[in-house]
Amino acid sequence: MTRILVLAHSPLASALRAVAMHTYPECAVALEAVDAEPSQDAAALEAALRLRLDAAGAEDTLILVDAFGATPCNAALRVADGVHVRVVCGVNVPMLWRSLCYRGETLEALAQRASSGAVQGVMVLEPQAAQPRSGEGDGT
Repeated sequence: MTRILVLAHSPLASALRAVAMHTYPECAVALEAVDAEPSQDAAALEAALRLRLDAAGAEDTLILVDAFGATPCNAALRVADGVHVRVVCGVNVPMLWRSLCYRGETLEALAQRASSGAVQGVMVLEPQAAQPRSGEGDGT
């Protein structure tokens, strides 16, 4: 099973982990969150990330980051090898949930599922016609 690491600007990574634990508490051991703090420089973030990856050994890891070109993304790209560690950018709740649901797939397949989950979770919604409240407009 692939482990998932969310790496994002503070407090987004921790908040996304909390949302995931609300829905999938059984995945707690497979999901880590690393919040990049404003005072943390890129080298320190990369070093912390390497320590987490080293602790996991040879376990495949999917790193979900928030914004392309930002410090968390850059740190993740520097530690990713494309074989055992992959990076997907643009983390959102649908991406994270899809990643948790399919973490038994290969790392490559999981990266693709994460990306499609993120895209499919973004849509423009049309407001529904306002419904009268109970007792309003019905003569009562």
